[in-house]
Amino acid sequence: MSDRRSLIVVSNRGPVTYTRGKDGERVPQRGGGGLVTALRSLVLHHDVTWIASAMSDEDRVLAETEEGGLDETARGGSSYRLRLVAHDPRAYDWYYNVLSNPTLWFLQHYLWDLTVSPSLDHGLHNAWTQGYVPVNRAFADVVLDELDRDPRAAVFFHDYHLYLAPRFVREGRPDARLAHFVHIPWPQTDYWYVLPLGIRRAIHDGLLANDAIGFHTRRWRRNFMRSAEDVVGASADWSREYVGYEGRSVAITAAPISVDPSEFDDLAHRPDVLAAGHALAEGRPEKVILRVDRTDPSKNVVRGFRAFELYLDAHREMHTRVKLLALLDPSRQDIPEYAEYVGAIQREARRVNYRFERDGWAPIDLQIGDNFPQAVAAYKDYDVLLVNAIFDGLNLVAKEAPLVNERDGVLILSENAGAHEELGDWALTVNPFDVAGQAEAIHRALEMSPEERRERLDAIRSWVREHDLAGWIEVQLKALDAEPLESAV
Repeated sequence: MSDRRSLIVVSNRGPVTYTRGKDGERVPQRGGGGLVTALRSLVLHHDVTWIASAMSDEDRVLAETEEGGLDETARGGSSYRLRLVAHDPRAYDWYYNVLSNPTLWFLQHYLWDLTVSPSLDHGLHNAWTQGYVPVNRAFADVVLDELDRDPRAAVFFHDYHLYLAPRFVREGRPDARLAHFVHIPWPQTDYWYVLPLGIRRAIHDGLLANDAIGFHTRRWRRNFMRSAEDVVGASADWSREYVGYEGRSVAITAAPISVDPSEFDDLAHRPDVLAAGHALAEGRPEKVILRVDRTDPSKNVVRGFRAFELYLDAHREMHTRVKLLALLDPSRQDIPEYAEYVGAIQREARRVNYRFERDGWAPIDLQIGDNFPQAVAAYKDYDVLLVNAIFDGLNLVAKEAPLVNERDGVLILSENAGAHEELGDWALTVNPFDVAGQAEAIHRALEMSPEERRERLDAIRSWVREHDLAGWIEVQLKALDAEPLESAV
């Protein structure tokens, strides 16, 4: 790990949000999700100021009363400073619920049926000008304030919520060192042409204001470099993985984020995880197929249920001997498309269960809720892990679960998940749209020899332990510190 340095981390959601307890005291609630977990190592090794949106009422109070930020302590005892940005509620709704999700998320995961959606009406344009642009500018203003405090600090932006902020910061501080990591897929150029010219150009221009831009895979990096050429006329240096734009060179990296193996080693033995494991063991059939996902359309849950139905059709000898345990975290239920997808998931599970259930056995055990200890307990106990995402920037479940699995579980992995670039040699690869192929993969996984199961799982574990979070962070900082390539400009 490089020497300790000053870093400004910028993300929509922060590592902590605040509420008020019954007796009036301020209560911090630790943030979850892969991004917050992944960036925890930055706090351990560097002097971090973290800038994030004020989410709760108490957050908004603190954003107004603690303008200089709050001193916080991460898990493990490392300190950092948190600055909360309070947005106009209507602007934030447009920014998050109309522009970021579902527009950018749907575009970057190829989720639109272009014969019917999207219809880019005045509401979308209003959400851009009155929501996404001002919220990004508000983030940039706080970043600029922090750079006034410490001009040596490097800025590390994250994800699709903040594509414009780097340009606003660059305009205020031309000499700032800026990096941006995009945690979701980057689609091919033609898909960006769904968006109006001004919006797609502003997104690419904003990102290219950084000194370094990171993606999980070579595939997403390649797509970005091509769309940067096509949309804003950037010049790609394919051999050295730089893009020249407006007299500057921008490093484009491909480095998949990872997990902290020691954290999952500890989690596997935590009392609440052990208790959840005992509960899952009650009535456990001979074989368990597990999926742990958010209820996001990109996760492809409905097709996964249909694939399991085809498997049951073809293998009646496995009735009552196998179940699909689906532990799904409800996601973005304020957005109609997401709420409707939860309904589709529930209907599909009921339909399949109605067809096959007998003698107290139901083939799909669907549980919708946020229960991380239960998810870790299920990680330990699966025979098959199903990850069939339509598209996924990476998919950390494919890395987390094998670390703690105790049954030589087999990973079935979508070729469109970013993790496939790393783990594909040891997983059973599936096309996320090929339901019959997924059914065949389920059969192959359940019938695989113990020796092959163990060999595949051991290989995944070794890879994840060797390519950990520290290595991912080092790649980002190295790209940020690299000298510009004059010939790439």
